[in-house]
Amino acid sequence: INGAAVGVGVTMQLPMDIRLASTTAKFGFVFARRGINPEAASSWFLPRLVGLQTALEWCYTGRVFPAQEALERGLVRSLHEPEDLLPAARALAREIADNSAPVSVALTRQLLWRMAGADHPMEAHKADSRAIQARGAAADAKEGVTSFLEKRAPTYPDKVSSDLPDIWPEWGEHPFR
Repeated sequence: INGAAVGVGVTMQLPMDIRLASTTAKFGFVFARRGINPEAASSWFLPRLVGLQTALEWCYTGRVFPAQEALERGLVRSLHEPEDLLPAARALAREIADNSAPVSVALTRQLLWRMAGADHPMEAHKADSRAIQARGAAADAKEGVTSFLEKRAPTYPDKVSSDLPDIWPEWGEHPFR
């Protein structure tokens, strides 16, 4: 986030897994000041990211706030000088791409987001157990252990497009998929 992220400029970023910002960025959930309400599923994402009290304050006041406040309240992961922002984002993406199994990252994302609304920790335990069983038997797990023992970078063979396990048998069809 490098500049003003106000209205849809900030709400469209809420579903992103990781947000970095420049020190000069500004944020604002200005909807109430325009006589409208938050949109783009921000009423679901924002309180999960920053807590209900902060989400309510930002939405009620509609004020524009600085990047430092966004960092302190958990909206962004880190702040960078404007010229360092894109290199920092690329370095983080490179770290993930070079060191993590894509199928494991995709499955982890599903687990964390879906379990955010679970009624009981046992739901997460069941899903985690199905996932670890599936991934433990996958070629990626063998490569991950072998590359660690051989002290080399991994080359994960599994693909998200073909090897992502379906660990959600009871999930059922949801009307908004």
